Amino acid sequence: MKLKGWKEVNPGAVITEAGSALKFKTGSWRAFRPKWIEENCIQCLFCWIYCPDMAIKVKDGKRAEFDYDYCKGCGICALECPGKKGNKAIVMEEEGK
Repeated sequence: MKLKGWKEVNPGAVITEAGSALKFKTGSWRAFRPKWIEENCIQCLFCWIYCPDMAIKVKDGKRAEFDYDYCKGCGICALECPGKKGNKAIVMEEEGK
């Protein structure tokens, strides 16, 4: 059997069920996870803006904890974080530490 090329696959063929991303938790396969260092946080919310998975929560206009059920560990939040006086408020650490 010959596999189809990407041009031959029907749009949406890899999606098994349509719906909201809230239904599909993706945090179980990450190798690294972000760690929030609250004392270095300047509440710029860049992490929240740039997070592709909406895994960073905001409460009362301020950054709150990660929702690790949806965090894939991509590290974009840590990359974009300016931190306080050059000290990052988000660092990546190995999963399970």
